[in-house]
This record gives sequence, structure tokens and C-alpha cells, in this order.
Amino acid sequence: MTQTTPDGDKPAAIILAAGKGTRMKSDLPKVCHPVGGRPMVCAVVDACRAAGCGRIVAVVGYKQELVREALRGYEGVDYAVQAEQLGTGHAVRCAEAGFGTNPKGEVFVLCGDGPLIRAQTLRRVLDRHRSAGARATLATSIVPDPSGYGRITRDASGRFTGIVEQKNATPEQIKIREINPSYYCFEAGALFSALRDVTKNEASGEYYITDVPGVLMARGDRVEVIDAVPPEDVLSINTLEQLAEVDRIFRSRGGRG
Repeated sequence: MTQTTPDGDKPAAIILAAGKGTRMKSDLPKVCHPVGGRPMVCAVVDACRAAGCGRIVAVVGYKQELVREALRGYEGVDYAVQAEQLGTGHAVRCAEAGFGTNPKGEVFVLCGDGPLIRAQTLRRVLDRHRSAGARATLATSIVPDPSGYGRITRDASGRFTGIVEQKNATPEQIKIREINPSYYCFEAGALFSALRDVTKNEASGEYYITDVPGVLMARGDRVEVIDAVPPEDVLSINTLEQLAEVDRIFRSRGGRG
């Protein structure tokens, strides 16, 4: 991947698009399933562009040629290859080389299978990130049914303390309805530096981007959290039925058909 510097003061974006989506009953990469008549990853790129992003790096892996074809019409999209599926943290590290040896500016980290993402949400996150002088800013959502999502934990005064995956949550944490929908904004240098301190999860053998905020806080860096994501926008797409529901919502907003 070609090494470039950030595009002025525009934020960059890393879009995670390497997964298989094994529950979709299809050989297509998950992000290539259609929403609004186009591969769903296109909606994520559109939101990033509308939010003012300059560089966009798509991390590809499984059947990467199909993802590249899906994004062929977009100028300024670079690619990084995740040859092994070793988690979200590993996926972001695969994009690091393209940011050079001294990365500057902000970078969003987003999932390619979240087509209901809104540019206005990204702008709110970026505004909070900049005004707070944060190294990382997470957008959260409060949902009626948090099943399957990482829970946002806070201390007695309401300050963010971490993200707990459901399988690791205590009975009390399971009840938390504030969840992590995977909308992140980082200072680029801090992100890649912190990823070097993320350790492999013993149970899965993977490296998780969700560990980065904890690494940064342990260093004394500022991590902001903003409840910015409408619950409807974080609907999971793990089955064909869920895909159809997201497609319906997307089209109801005037999405392309």
C-alpha cells in the first residue's frame, strides 16, 4: 500500500471489510451483500465522504477482489490486506504502513457492515474529539436489547472505564443498555502506538480494537465517550432476515435503490 500523509486537516477513515460473514448463507464477503441496491460497504464510504474524510483505507481479506470491485467507483480509497483473521485490532494494524512513520491527524475506525451509519453522527464524534483534545472518542448507543454487544462500563461518577464484551460480562454488566456500536475516532499516532500494547485475547487468539481505549487511559491519555448513535443505526446484520430489515430502513431514508 502506498504511504501517504493525511489530507490536510481532514480526518482519515479505516473501514474494516475483511470478514466472511459466515452466518449469511452466502460465499459473498459480508460487506458485499446489497443494501439499497449496492454493496453495503458503499454506504459506509459515502458517510465518511459526507463527514469530510479525506483518505479512506479499506482493510480487505476474504475474497478481497469482490470488495475492491464494489468500491471501484470511489476515488482515493486505498487498501490494506489482512491475510489472517486475527481480530479487529490486528486488522487496523494491517493499515498502519499506509500512514507513514509519523502519522498525524484523526482517523475513524468503522465497520464495513454498518450501512445505517450517518455522516452527522461522525461529525458529532469528530467535533467532540477535537473540542476535548482527546486521543480517542467512542460513540455509544443506548438500546432496548443490548444482547450481543460490548457494554460500556462507567464508574460511580459516570466516567467511562471500559468496554466489556458480553461473554466476559458479569450478571450486573449484562443489564447495561449502553453499548459499543464500533464508531471510533482516534489521534492516528496514539492509535497505532497503543495497538502495539494490545495483547492477544487468550480465549480467541485475536487482538481487539476495544482494548485500545484502556491502553490509552492507562497512559494518562484522554478518552471521550459520546452517546451519539441512534439505536436504529446499530442493527446487526448477521442473517438474511436482518439484512432485509436494514435494507428496508435504508430505503425508507431515501437510500439508493
